[in-house]
Amino acid sequence: MMVHDRYFFDIQTARYTVDRYLEDVNKRYGGINSVLLWHSYTNLGVDNRNQFDLLRALPEGLKEAIATFHAHNVRVLLPYNPWDQGTRNEGQSDWDTIAQLWKLLGADGFNGDTMHSVPVEFWNAALKVEHPIAIEPEGGGINDTLWYTKMGWGYWTYPFVPNIDVWKWLEPRHLTNICNRWATDHTDDLQNAFFNGNGFESWENVWGIWNGINDRDAEALRRISAIQRFFSHFLLAHWTPHTPSIINYGVFGSQWDIDNNSNKGQTLWTIVNRNAKNVTGPQMSIPDEPGFVYLDIYHGMHLTPKVFGKNITLSFDIEAGGYGCVLRIRKADMSSNITDFMKTMKQMTTHALAYYSNAHKYLSQKMVPIQATKPVSATPAGMIRIPANPKYRFVVQGIEIEGGNNPGVDFQYPSESLPQRFHNFTVNIPSFYIDKYLVTNAQYKAFLEASRYQPRDKYNFLKDWTNHDGSWNYPTGWDDKPVTWVALPDVRAYAQWAGKRLPNEWEWQYAAQGNDGRLYPWGSKFNSSLVPEPDTGRTMRAPDSVYSYANSVSPFGVANLVGFVWQWTNEFYDEHTRAASVRGGSYYQPQGSSWYFPQAYPLNEHGKYLLMWESYDRAATIGFRCVQDVTTTV
Repeated sequence: MMVHDRYFFDIQTARYTVDRYLEDVNKRYGGINSVLLWHSYTNLGVDNRNQFDLLRALPEGLKEAIATFHAHNVRVLLPYNPWDQGTRNEGQSDWDTIAQLWKLLGADGFNGDTMHSVPVEFWNAALKVEHPIAIEPEGGGINDTLWYTKMGWGYWTYPFVPNIDVWKWLEPRHLTNICNRWATDHTDDLQNAFFNGNGFESWENVWGIWNGINDRDAEALRRISAIQRFFSHFLLAHWTPHTPSIINYGVFGSQWDIDNNSNKGQTLWTIVNRNAKNVTGPQMSIPDEPGFVYLDIYHGMHLTPKVFGKNITLSFDIEAGGYGCVLRIRKADMSSNITDFMKTMKQMTTHALAYYSNAHKYLSQKMVPIQATKPVSATPAGMIRIPANPKYRFVVQGIEIEGGNNPGVDFQYPSESLPQRFHNFTVNIPSFYIDKYLVTNAQYKAFLEASRYQPRDKYNFLKDWTNHDGSWNYPTGWDDKPVTWVALPDVRAYAQWAGKRLPNEWEWQYAAQGNDGRLYPWGSKFNSSLVPEPDTGRTMRAPDSVYSYANSVSPFGVANLVGFVWQWTNEFYDEHTRAASVRGGSYYQPQGSSWYFPQAYPLNEHGKYLLMWESYDRAATIGFRCVQDVTTTV
């Protein structure tokens, strides 16, 4: 789950809403046992904050939010990005930082992003601070580390015959969570998880792109997870995958045997039908043993065995792409708990899975309207008038690393029918005024002194400045540098005070591009001498003066458009995610990984910056400029 999810945090009340999030997943597919709270990628690398800085920047109350998950018996993991070696140096090993932070927050483990195995130092560091954690390498793990990496993701391919999880086979306590985040049909994932006694990664908010579980998969997940939870002790027992007890082509089963004093002779079969047709009639043939009853757990029914020599057959139905579960138990061991659970399953399986739609649904987005300013006729000081263009061709694309051109990637402008990566449409742009330069520290200080503005959350607000007795001061010599470390509410407050507003993205691009579709403000060929020198270090230098690079201007004379700092424009939202389009790229470019926030110097590209809360959203490389509307009679 992305921490940016609106079901997890409410910006109106500034509170984590864990109960709302859990209520939603419980209602839709039966709930979760653990959650991975993802906070870093895709924003990581927009400035030199490292992955742990972004964790620290989350709103107050994260520790309490984790405790709320725990109160609902949900364990909490956080991500670890080992490739983050180009941002701020933490000053100690990553394993020590994780051990300390995770203990402080009460987190239960971490997912090792991109890692096939995790060094034992992470386990030892956690033991040192007396806070053992679950370790989950994204690549699943390797045999040599199974003794301390008890979890892993599974990126599997799916032949007709179900896979066997080798790590589950070697270590019954190992839990693979099968992950197929871009799939729109999870039948293969869910069947393989059920067959192997594995978990399923119910990941829907993928990097701020909604890929929701369809109704059929949600119902299947509700049923098989209910069975796995109720019979979880079997999943640690003796496992026989591909048991020969299953007799029909295309139907496969795992056999789980318990033979201890309290559950002597009990057997559970988890079964999947890989056929595209229903399979009915006899399904299993097993030795006839007196004193046992046989239960169709999936349908909540008692089975009547038929004797054939020394064997019995069990008959029940399994629908196409469906599931089955059978329990063999001694009559004396039947309990009211099992009886009650069978009633639950009988009610749950009233409808076949085919009753539910497998259609994929994307979420529509809305763009937050930018209110017009009081129009003016004369050009305000420091601004440039941009002429009207009733048929401006707005061509731009997102630079997201993942997602391809799937519906839901990037943004949805008001004239578009769905969120998409590539945008190409005509828009009517009335004349407007735009700041020639980025808003500077000196200008923002004047606003603070005049308005006495106070942000809701001061964490990271004007982080490069100092605050003495309520008076904000930027470093000496920074008057003409662009103001940064300002979130959208901080920016909008300035704009309102100044009688201005933020530009719509097409206004920003038109002011930068003119009428000829050029790729850069100065033309269509990149010229490194017209932008600040990239900073590739782990510590960031301050941005350059807005008055530098005098020849780096658009056809209309607008400056600082590319390679200085990212610039805020429109905000978008859907039911789960908020994000802003940021333009122009920045001079800070951390090295060592292709997973860092990409650059967007070309004028036909924009960045999608996920929004969470002011303390998190503020960045050392995001500034802004304003626009003002023109009197229509002029």
